[in-house]
Amino acid sequence: MNSLAVITRKNSELVDITRDVETFVANSGITSGIAVVFCPHTTAAVTVNENCDPDVVHDMLLWMERSIPRIQHGFLHGEGNSDSHIKAALVGPSVHLIIEKGKLVLGTWQGIFFCEFDGPRNRKVHVQVLGK
Repeated sequence: MNSLAVITRKNSELVDITRDVETFVANSGITSGIAVVFCPHTTAAVTVNENCDPDVVHDMLLWMERSIPRIQHGFLHGEGNSDSHIKAALVGPSVHLIIEKGKLVLGTWQGIFFCEFDGPRNRKVHVQVLGK
């Protein structure tokens, strides 16, 4: 397993980690298999989405904030970050990606994003490459 350090600078942001995951896959020597990208944090997540047009990232974060605002009357969690836990649960902690011919199989516009919902923070993402 490899770990990637991710430093976030905002309360909510999506960080493109595609190249880092591609490097782990290339260095693994695996030519056919699966890469698991896992976020070990309860207020952050991992997803695959478009990484060509930055407006997509903007729109995703805007929708999340409007749908699950940071301040909610009635939330009981003492740290005041219940919205972050909900957002992370909705996006999910991991993605599984196919490896063929030693490379990730991603669509033309797809990238892998670390999703920060309670930053800024120093985070980790784990990458496990399995196959032959």
